[in-house]
Amino acid sequence: MPYDKTDELAINTIRTLAVDATFKANSGHPGAPMGMAPVAHVLFNKFMTFNPKNPDWVNRDRFVLSNGHGCMLQYALLHLFGYGVSLDDLKNFRQVDSITPGHPEAHDTPGIEVTTGPLGQGFANAVGLAIAQAHTAAVFNKPGFELINNHTYMFFGDGCAMEGIASEAASTAGHLQLGNLIAVYDDNHISIDGDTKCAFTEDVLKRFEAYGWHTQHVKEGDSDLEGIEAAIAKAKEVTDKPSVIKLTTTIGFGSKLQGTGGVHGNPLKADDVKQVKEKFGFDPEKTFVVPQEVTDMYHKHAAEGAAAEEEWNQLFKKYGQEHKDSHADLARRLTRDLPEGWVDKLPTYKPSDPAIASRKLSESVLEAIHEAVPELLSGSADLTGSNNTRWKNAVDFQPPNLGIGDWSGRYLRYGVREHAMAAIMNGLSAYGTIIPAGGTFLNFVSYASGAVRLSSLSHQRVIYVATHDSIGLGEDGPTHQPIETLAHFRALPNMMVWRPADGNETSAAYYMALTSKQTPSILALTRQNLPQLEGSTLEKGIKGGYVALENKEADITLVATGSEVSLALEAVHTLKNDKNLKARVVSLPCVEVFDAQPKEYQLEVIPDGIPALSIEVMSTMGWEKYSHEQFGLNRFGASGPYKEVYKKFEFTPEGIAKRAALTVDFYKDVKPLRSPLNRAFQQLI
Repeated sequence: MPYDKTDELAINTIRTLAVDATFKANSGHPGAPMGMAPVAHVLFNKFMTFNPKNPDWVNRDRFVLSNGHGCMLQYALLHLFGYGVSLDDLKNFRQVDSITPGHPEAHDTPGIEVTTGPLGQGFANAVGLAIAQAHTAAVFNKPGFELINNHTYMFFGDGCAMEGIASEAASTAGHLQLGNLIAVYDDNHISIDGDTKCAFTEDVLKRFEAYGWHTQHVKEGDSDLEGIEAAIAKAKEVTDKPSVIKLTTTIGFGSKLQGTGGVHGNPLKADDVKQVKEKFGFDPEKTFVVPQEVTDMYHKHAAEGAAAEEEWNQLFKKYGQEHKDSHADLARRLTRDLPEGWVDKLPTYKPSDPAIASRKLSESVLEAIHEAVPELLSGSADLTGSNNTRWKNAVDFQPPNLGIGDWSGRYLRYGVREHAMAAIMNGLSAYGTIIPAGGTFLNFVSYASGAVRLSSLSHQRVIYVATHDSIGLGEDGPTHQPIETLAHFRALPNMMVWRPADGNETSAAYYMALTSKQTPSILALTRQNLPQLEGSTLEKGIKGGYVALENKEADITLVATGSEVSLALEAVHTLKNDKNLKARVVSLPCVEVFDAQPKEYQLEVIPDGIPALSIEVMSTMGWEKYSHEQFGLNRFGASGPYKEVYKKFEFTPEGIAKRAALTVDFYKDVKPLRSPLNRAFQQLI
């Protein structure tokens, strides 16, 4: 059907809603919504299948706004199509506790798939969503039952194109031949600093062509609706590579400042708002106007989406009759519950078991549970042999024509792309049928920190397998030895940072990572072997902290994590023999989980009455909450055999005993001595 005045009216309604919302908030980015309204209208109304009444329907087409500052474009569309975004929600744009925040947040707004805003993140999320669709389809589709066939559509701008993470993700998508991914590049030549000619003059389509993408260019993005439609239709026909459509638009189309940086991140002035509305045929005295014919048009398409879901539900019901086990598996995954009995597969250990590096203990967990938890997809950023993230019979997720894997494969080769790996995993998690785990060195999780932060903010169940967790990696030296890393990520809200001391604690870390549906995890794992602790159990570990060695007559509590727990236990004997002091030892593998325990339990673990000394071979920042004194490393490490490096910095039983004795002496006259957990300020937190 040819485009008519109703289509034009709908496009201008999107534009004026963005103008009104940003003007009322006196904040926001009207330029991108005004420029991209035509392509958004064509995409949502002509191509995308979705049901606003059930935003979580698994086979819906996904949409990602990587240039998330233009979110009024998406909020307007969600309102117009009948999602749970009201006109009042648009009027509350960028206001406290509204569901229309300044950038899209998946857990705030129905219809928002992933949290975007930091540029390039949404691009990589979209790649993750596309991988998830390809994998889920390969696992569950059967002859006569094409259950999963959705596309992922993504808008991105010049800022995203400049960010390195988008390049990493685009390269990944090209290699993987993700024909279900269609991106629209908003070529408006404007960034915050002005015309992009000041910093960005490359040929973007040639770059994407080199990555293995199908490329097109629509030159009149402001008005050529037929050209936009034809380009999207052509992209859908290309099934062996991702597609990008370069769409040349005018930022702030209709404004007096159109085509300039002045309309990028600032609301229009009152006189500009007036003339825009007059130009588009709207009453300049009225705000937030939605003509009935626009509502009718969009609700008609929404009803078609609801009918498509109902048809899918009937297909899924019939699928259950012929493929009972697969039906039950997919239905369970969509609840995000884990299979019954999977916990029984977790390895357990006793003190007589041999010393093993926690990275190898992690590998043992993956080996033990991968069949019981089929939604678990693992991978590594080109460090598979070091991260130990691949179980023995794993199949790689690869295009079948390469002959090195297939779409049903559960192991992802991310290449040396840590940042894209993390953001792709956010997309994998957001799809709803996959739990992703990905490995790199702990120090290089910092490369990915932008995406790791969004894992936490968007409540994604993502597992970061972070090996080579300290100066214990030895000879690679300070460039690879994390110092500040754990303090950084422990400071991140809604992030579990685990540093297990033995096999049972490693299993506990995986138990919590897999059962916490709304929280990501970082597992900091050693290169060097660790002994199995006396008295450690899965049940103790999942509390985040516990007493590893009790002594009711102790003079001091030694609080440690990871590889330092066994050192602290050795130091107990050194203290007794050399200093005539008694010590108790606490293992604190995850402070975030420990903080969630009842206060009574916490004070049993780190009690009043005796001083506490923390021991961890990295920054002491944050440990003042759990100890009176801290023994750590507030400088960079050193290159050499790991035992020699530990010795250099006195992380030995003797070095710990020396500091413990000083701590006892310093606090001997402090009566009463309160637990660091019992300080007045801690009661307010």
